[in-house]
Amino acid sequence: MMTSVDTDLIRVLADPLRLRIVTLLARETLCTTHLVEETGARQTNLSNHMKVLREAGVVDTEPCGRYVYYRLRPEVLEALAGQFTDLAQSARATAEANLKRTCP
Repeated sequence: MMTSVDTDLIRVLADPLRLRIVTLLARETLCTTHLVEETGARQTNLSNHMKVLREAGVVDTEPCGRYVYYRLRPEVLEALAGQFTDLAQSARATAEANLKRTCP
């Protein structure tokens, strides 16, 4: 079983602030103001990170008056987790079968 992991999504989530945002959004839907308060990030910095998360499909937005609320898309994380699960299963099968390429 050969699998590949979405490296673009891993890069998006590898940033410590974005990972913190995703962790917060896993618990509740939050607006920009809440995220600034929770993370201590500047508004402009946070907005740039939210743009990256939106473009990667990790979050959805919901306008509410003059605020924008962000909601995590769990199916994106589940798909990534599934890719890692497949990779782990492949590694386990390789180890159990003691598969190795012979040297020339």
